[in-house]
Amino acid sequence: MMLAPGDVFLGTAGYRESTRWVVGGVPDGGLVPGNNYWVLAESGVVGDLVGDSPRAKSHLGQVKFLGVVSGEDSQALNIRQFAESATAGGADQAAPVFLVVGTSAEVGKTTAGIAILRALRFKGQSTVIALKATGTSSITELGSYLDFGATRAFDCVDFGLPTTYPSGRDGIAPIFESGLEACLSIAADAVIVECGGDMLGANVPVFLGCLKRRRPDAKVILVAADAPGAVGGQRMLQDMGLSPTLIAGPCTDTPTLQQRTEAVCGVPAINLSRDETHDELF
Repeated sequence: MMLAPGDVFLGTAGYRESTRWVVGGVPDGGLVPGNNYWVLAESGVVGDLVGDSPRAKSHLGQVKFLGVVSGEDSQALNIRQFAESATAGGADQAAPVFLVVGTSAEVGKTTAGIAILRALRFKGQSTVIALKATGTSSITELGSYLDFGATRAFDCVDFGLPTTYPSGRDGIAPIFESGLEACLSIAADAVIVECGGDMLGANVPVFLGCLKRRRPDAKVILVAADAPGAVGGQRMLQDMGLSPTLIAGPCTDTPTLQQRTEAVCGVPAINLSRDETHDELF
């Protein structure tokens, strides 16, 4: 959505710790009506700006905080009031999980997730759930999953948070557990889980611990930029008790990179951006 001077929009105070774009958060005491703050993400996260990268960012700009939105009871509304919950009965439907993690932001995790979705659909699996579990909320990324055939797509907003920052956030494990419970209670052929950002930030280690307890047999797709990054990502996953099923991303863009990545990691490396069925996943 394009904003013009004088426009009023609905945003939310929040944190962002991007390794590629913007770092900022909520000031002590919260936002004060009448004060100026920064739009930290395209999804409308607003707060103080700590710093940003030299990359062009169309969303980054100052806005004035006008006040909170209240409900019929005159109490301030919070997105947690609209969080998803498990379907009736709440039982885990035992759908297989495909977990996509990456060594950095913008390394191709969503591209890999959509490739997995397309491969599943090609094999006749008509009901696939997509969850972007960590990082900054993005309606654009959810829309991409839906455009390519996901039955439903969720991110942290659906479970009461605008982002999963700051790292080390108190009380985030129960929110992850609630999100997993809601997604895994839907009768589906498969669930694709993408962890936004890298494996060090956005409370990804906490989320992976929650997921591992529920799906120790999840297929793990590690997305990396190069062979050294793939080695480091593999070791980090092993430290968390997980092992990649396959490796994807720019580290597979050429035959040389693909062969090098497979050789040093001992794991199949395939380029998921190519229009193939990717039988290695199954």
